[in-house]
Amino acid sequence: MRAASSLLFGIAIEPCSGAVMMVHPFAAIEGEMVESAINQVQVRELVVGVPVHALGWTQAINCVFEWALRRESRTVFLCNVHSVVTARRNRAHAEAMESADLVAPDGAPVAWVLRRQGHGGQPRVSGPDLMWRCCRRASELGTEMFLYGASPGTLGRLEQRIRTEFPGINIVGTYSPPRRPLTDDEDEAVVRMINQSGARIVWVGLGCPKQEAWLRAHRGRINAVMLGVGAAFDFHAGDIKRAPQWMQKCGLEWLHRLSQDPRRLASRYLVTNSLFILALLHTSLLSMLGSVTVKDRHRTGGSP
Repeated sequence: MRAASSLLFGIAIEPCSGAVMMVHPFAAIEGEMVESAINQVQVRELVVGVPVHALGWTQAINCVFEWALRRESRTVFLCNVHSVVTARRNRAHAEAMESADLVAPDGAPVAWVLRRQGHGGQPRVSGPDLMWRCCRRASELGTEMFLYGASPGTLGRLEQRIRTEFPGINIVGTYSPPRRPLTDDEDEAVVRMINQSGARIVWVGLGCPKQEAWLRAHRGRINAVMLGVGAAFDFHAGDIKRAPQWMQKCGLEWLHRLSQDPRRLASRYLVTNSLFILALLHTSLLSMLGSVTVKDRHRTGGSP
């Protein structure tokens, strides 16, 4: 087996020949870095029945770019309370969540549950922040990106904001789909457009559960990492003002959004938050009862 090359600042040096080869700054010889990062995010925990990865910022971003480097068709979901409740009520959405390559804890309550399950220090890997951090790295590496979703106006403002914040960013295409479902021919045209653009990362802003269904339907068809980030398009375009940092840290970003658009979001947040709490209590109660039953059997010498 050939000895692995060393990698430093984008320069690979062959240990035997001494030859120098310029490579992508984030590349990994023989896929070693890819395998190590992916292995770090194999831990999935059930958050009231929905599988979510326990991982930090570095792991999440590394996975995105390592998959992108290899042009692998992958899907990344951002899971919050709305996603969890939708998955419990909608089998198609649950199956989409289960099939995702990476499900990051977007909502503060989801991250809190993971911490309670033994993953101390689990951060909230929010969609808007993940998008911005990835844009920063993409601008440094020249990684090709595509923006899919939102209205033409929002999409235009988003692209302009990204280009302003990250000079040299390589946005190779954008597309604002119609509100109606695409025909099969239109969808095939979109797939060709994205693949021909050379995009390695595709940001999808369609909202839950529409974007998760889109991601699942295009895994294996689009040769890029696809991330569903929902309202991140609206936040970064400046269409919706994001909550102050202190509200984000306290898990109250939903309350800020509710105050901005109570008529549209009241049922979503009040109902889904209540259903999440009830599901969490139910799951916790079942876990406690199961633990008590096992202890009683051990005391009495009974078989499990």
